[in-house]
Amino acid sequence: MAVRLGIPTVRDASAQEAAAALARRAAGAPTSGGLVDTFGRLGSDLRISLTDKCNLRCTYCMPAEGMQWMPQSSLLTPAEVRRLVSIAVSDLGVRELRLTGGEPLVRPDLEDIISGVRADHPRLPISITTNAVGLDRRAADLVSAGLDRINVSLDTVDAETYREMARRDRLAPVLRGIDAAWRAGLRPVKVNAVLMRGVNDDQADELLAFCLERGLELRFIEQMPLDGDHGWTRDGMVTAVEIRERIGSRWRLEPDDVPRDGAPAQRWIVRDPDSDVRLGRVGIIASVTEPFCGDCTRTRLTAEGRIRTCLFSHEEFDLLSLLRAGHSDAELAQVWRQATWLKPAAHGMDAPGLGGADYVQPDRSMSAIGG
Repeated sequence: MAVRLGIPTVRDASAQEAAAALARRAAGAPTSGGLVDTFGRLGSDLRISLTDKCNLRCTYCMPAEGMQWMPQSSLLTPAEVRRLVSIAVSDLGVRELRLTGGEPLVRPDLEDIISGVRADHPRLPISITTNAVGLDRRAADLVSAGLDRINVSLDTVDAETYREMARRDRLAPVLRGIDAAWRAGLRPVKVNAVLMRGVNDDQADELLAFCLERGLELRFIEQMPLDGDHGWTRDGMVTAVEIRERIGSRWRLEPDDVPRDGAPAQRWIVRDPDSDVRLGRVGIIASVTEPFCGDCTRTRLTAEGRIRTCLFSHEEFDLLSLLRAGHSDAELAQVWRQATWLKPAAHGMDAPGLGGADYVQPDRSMSAIGG
């Protein structure tokens, strides 16, 4: 931590040493330009987690009890988010921003964070991923602050199943939040859903019908081994192939010809099988069985300001300590480039048996990493 004594800032030795060690490991990393790795991928999609806290306890994300929250002092402040976004956009070629958690609506200063970034970058696409609890009271203010888009996590529209999966009785406020987002003018409103075998996998049709009727764009996501209980198994995961078969038995699915451009979802046009009328679109994110690592454009910051080059990584690079120790924008940008240079080729989960001995689930759960 920087110490201010009425004289120039004294930089923290451990932050300096970590930066020097990273520079040695990332020899050959570019010293200017964007976030490029050794495989030629560019990090243009920035995801920043604002908190590890959440007001739900979804079974595929968090344990029911016993979470140790990050201290408030370790979290990125609005000013720090604003500065890091500016470095990312102005120096590193980032073209879009998504704010995540935990649950970003837990932050009472979320509107301030968004409005600050919007003031600096009037054309930057800004979105959030949220469980929508409390969104009905804040949607209009978030849009006024500069929010463009929203992704809502909703795995079922059955109240009993929702209680089982989220470990909270919150379906009604979530649905109110979705309605409020639509009224506030957020377009598109996307819905993220995880299907779990024997829990809600028989409700895929019902959820898709709900979204099609309301003009929402549903994304089915394969359950990933990032649960707090470390109970994930390959056999228990509902695969992309199974999802396509389930919804394809009711609707006609036609591949969307719009290029993915690094997006995680493979999208399909949904048509009525009898009339051939287009009803909407659905996406499937097959991170495990049909990985898209070769086209990945994401760069991530955790809630305590650590660079994470892959959602499934075991390594992080502390950017916030360097910022608080008084390093310049140029120095922070270079550390970010060096961390990106070390990005692995793939997560290793697509091999049989969960990647064999090559893959180990990260210690952090999804809520602590940021989605």
